Amino acid sequence: MAIDTIIERTGKRPHTAESLAEDLRRLGVKEGMTLLVHSSLSSLGWVCGGTQAVIAAIRDALGSQGTLMMPTHSGDLSEPSAWNNPPVPEEWWDVIRSTMPAYKAEETRTFFMGALPEAFRTYPGVMRSSHPQVSFAAIGPQAQKLTGSHSLAYGLGEGSPLARLYELDGHVLLLGVGHGSNTSIHLAEYRAEYASKKEVTNGAPVLDGEGVRQWVEFPDVGIDSDDFERAGADFEVRNSPVIRGKVGSAEAALMPQRPLVDYAAVWMSLHR
Repeated sequence: MAIDTIIERTGKRPHTAESLAEDLRRLGVKEGMTLLVHSSLSSLGWVCGGTQAVIAAIRDALGSQGTLMMPTHSGDLSEPSAWNNPPVPEEWWDVIRSTMPAYKAEETRTFFMGALPEAFRTYPGVMRSSHPQVSFAAIGPQAQKLTGSHSLAYGLGEGSPLARLYELDGHVLLLGVGHGSNTSIHLAEYRAEYASKKEVTNGAPVLDGEGVRQWVEFPDVGIDSDDFERAGADFEVRNSPVIRGKVGSAEAALMPQRPLVDYAAVWMSLHR
């Protein structure tokens, strides 16, 4: 979104770290929460300080005992034969498999995740999980538990930070994005039973125990977020634990993760 458009839709006053923190508290973010945030920076309007101010606002609302987590996925470190948006020529596949730089938590950039996660992953004290494609980054007392043991196989399933968030009875905050971006519904997708569910073989470049780059293959579930908006909307209508409001200029939604995952798993079993 163009900056002049963002300024125009912001209103009479720019948003600040202080005003955003107050909006978050009003929405229901509390000190000590463990919070997974999905975001669109431009939807917040013009923020004095940009990503730095937004991250400061969330951490202020959570307090010193709260834990903040964001998805820091790098989907370009994946099996090139499965790329379709856009695809690459088949004659490129072997070159990509043999030369794509290996995942390094401290270096690998996020891929189409937005400005906020990309900024957050570089912050001092932030821990980033080891998965080469679907990593998460976190800071706070629960950061190690969330990110410390991210399994390579079934990367958004039981060995993922999403499952650890479920165990911690954490919350999800959507800032200017819908349920289509709500990665916790992927955990439900892994847990649900439905006729179209299938296993796939994924691949990515990683470093072995001696620091040598290698291309590894691993099993996963074929994921599909096309119906996440429907599942999330039904969850809101039938369960109503979702709090909606404004944070800055953005439409925001705050919800407990555990009932969302439980509901979406049943929903998929019925609707897929």
